[in-house]
Amino acid sequence: QVQLVESGGGLVQTGGSLRLSCAASGTIFSINAMGWYRQAPGNQRALVAQITSNGMTSYADSVKGRFTISRDNANNTMDLQMNSLKPEDTAVYYCKAIVQPRPVYGTYQYWGQGTQVTVSS
Repeated sequence: QVQLVESGGGLVQTGGSLRLSCAASGTIFSINAMGWYRQAPGNQRALVAQITSNGMTSYADSVKGRFTISRDNANNTMDLQMNSLKPEDTAVYYCKAIVQPRPVYGTYQYWGQGTQVTVSS
């Protein structure tokens, strides 16, 4: 089994910064893509940013230039640095990882429990 645990959410004023972290643990042979998603009340969960195992990144248009995704493959962690936060960034943020538990296994998708980010105006 694999567990993803997010941390770093909280309340911040418009223009402020937060750094989210996601730590994966359990039976892990390798982690392919990892990503951050967010879900605001009444909205569907949407991709914020993702990063491949070799460091290629992509971002939602709404966060380009403000958010930076990174990962540490040795420690199975992923971060999201969020700068110039806006009230519309308010949401529950989830991390997702595509994990290969063992060498001969296929890959499986895992989600964290989510962390709340609230940006006040």
